[in-house]
Amino acid sequence: MPRLFLVLFVVEIALAAAALISLLSVEEDSEIRGLPKILWVVVILLFPLIGSIAWFVAGRPTSAAAPTRDRWQPGRGFPEAERPRRPVAPDDDPDFLRSIERDDQELFTRWEEDLRRREDDLRKREGKADDEG
Repeated sequence: MPRLFLVLFVVEIALAAAALISLLSVEEDSEIRGLPKILWVVVILLFPLIGSIAWFVAGRPTSAAAPTRDRWQPGRGFPEAERPRRPVAPDDDPDFLRSIERDDQELFTRWEEDLRRREDDLRKREGKADDEG
């Protein structure tokens, strides 16, 4: 008989520990049903067997048991419109390549204008030097 009580005591403590771990691993307090998180801790600590069973039956978040619509679950698939877009390397991204091409064209146009202006200034200086000399 004492062995049976020892085994039941160990099972009760293990169940309470599992309930506390489950309770404390819930990220958002709004997901917990029934009572606030702190009261669930008190119930589980004061009444380990009843509190643990009550937590698993009435307090545990429903999202742990049933997948939600807004979260993607592996193997469930989703419509093509909701499929996450993989990051694209810059060399493969057409938008990025177009923006670089546009930026390069603007840069080359400015360089050409600057070169023409400098050449014109140089010709004017050489023309003035020839007129004076």
